[in-house]
Amino acid sequence: MTSRPRPTSPHLQIYRLPLVAMMSITHRITGVGLAIGTILLAAWLGSGAYSPAAYARMSAFLGSWLGYLLLLGWSVALYYHLCNGIRHLVWDVGRGFELPQVHRANWIVLSATALLTVATWAVALAR
Repeated sequence: MTSRPRPTSPHLQIYRLPLVAMMSITHRITGVGLAIGTILLAAWLGSGAYSPAAYARMSAFLGSWLGYLLLLGWSVALYYHLCNGIRHLVWDVGRGFELPQVHRANWIVLSATALLTVATWAVALAR
């Protein structure tokens, strides 16, 4: 008895996830990134309590291009997680589930993340 080949489910290489699904995954990833970034910031604060030399080394690292890149990523993750978390709070009260509202909220979250990040870095670098 021969069987006909059955169709397989599309995998992620074929299927394009909707933006809201990608944002949900990114929300979880940024939560992990925030935890790791918080360890870095705690190490910076702890170095100030340890010794002036340790604080100078840590401040020099955070002032380097790699340190700025890590801090930029941390601030983007912070603002994204905050804005998307607010959207999840709105969803928790049972609002915003209609498709046009979901699409609008996607772009509000992304725009607010970009605006808050740029504003923070503009103020920080202006000093």
